[in-house]
Amino acid sequence: MTKTSPRIALVDYGAGNLRSVAKALERTGLDVQVTGDAGAVRAADGVVLPGVGAFKDSMESLVDAGLVDAVKEAIVARRPYLGLCLGLQLLFEEGDEHGVNQGLGVLRGRVEHFADKDADGTRLRVPHIGWNEVRFSGEHPMLAALPERDHFYFVHSYRAVPGDTRDVVGRTDYGGEFASAVAREGLFAVQFHPEKSQAAGARLLEAYRDWVVQA
Repeated sequence: MTKTSPRIALVDYGAGNLRSVAKALERTGLDVQVTGDAGAVRAADGVVLPGVGAFKDSMESLVDAGLVDAVKEAIVARRPYLGLCLGLQLLFEEGDEHGVNQGLGVLRGRVEHFADKDADGTRLRVPHIGWNEVRFSGEHPMLAALPERDHFYFVHSYRAVPGDTRDVVGRTDYGGEFASAVAREGLFAVQFHPEKSQAAGARLLEAYRDWVVQA
């Protein structure tokens, strides 16, 4: 890490697994600041929103910490935002975990529980845990550095249902196809855990570093 390394705000809102995400980002050469301070989020070159837990509780924590506006401002300003797991789900308008709850509303769509059965009527094991393939496609600076297909580690019971299919840049099959990565100018978010995904995860975080450097 050098003095010229981009500064990344890893948003701490009580949603867990911060240490492993911070270490994985630091290995790419980024200067990572774990912070729950809105001012630090606004001052950062890039913002990473991780998360393990419930949609409702996480949104309440972001609101209580005064972080909602800072995160949304970073996205609007196109300071590269990387969402991990809940950091993808919270981008949408609402989620149905523990009742219908409002999300950040950056992307159209909602977050829903996996169906109990797949298209053939076979019982679907939920949560979706383990390695699965992601098929990438679309236009985004991150995608230029990623293979068209790669395997990542998932742990989740809910999945995003985007209102605009143009936002979907990664697709995975589990009980049918679902959106495992979404992107727009200024943001890229994934349902899986790069910090648990070994070489594939390292490639994705290095692509994020390169995006931040070029932004």
